[in-house]
Amino acid sequence: MIKCIISITLCRQTFLNTTNWIEEVRTERGSDVIIVLVGNKTDLVEKRQVSIEEGEAKARELNVMYIETSAKAGFNIKALFRKIAAALPGMETVSSAKQEGMVDVNLKSSSGNAQAQSSGCSC
Repeated sequence: MIKCIISITLCRQTFLNTTNWIEEVRTERGSDVIIVLVGNKTDLVEKRQVSIEEGEAKARELNVMYIETSAKAGFNIKALFRKIAAALPGMETVSSAKQEGMVDVNLKSSSGNAQAQSSGCSC
């Protein structure tokens, strides 16, 4: 089971509630869960209410992974999913060199429309 807890860096109250959410997840799912504390919206620097150091300290305190992202700027989004994938059972045997060599796949056609939107095969 994968569960991603998101803490928006813009909101201190949301950040403070992460402890309760993580405890609830662990109570319901036990240790068979991957939890990542995500500081989001890092592109809004001037509105930040939670520092990187606070986020990292909270993650250490709760024994969860931590990463900061910006969906708008595309910062660390792929890294977040790679971090989760690397934590999946069985992935500990995959070398870091193989993980770094992962290839990004773009499912958009050259016209900019996703292939899934077409009615037929693109071959």
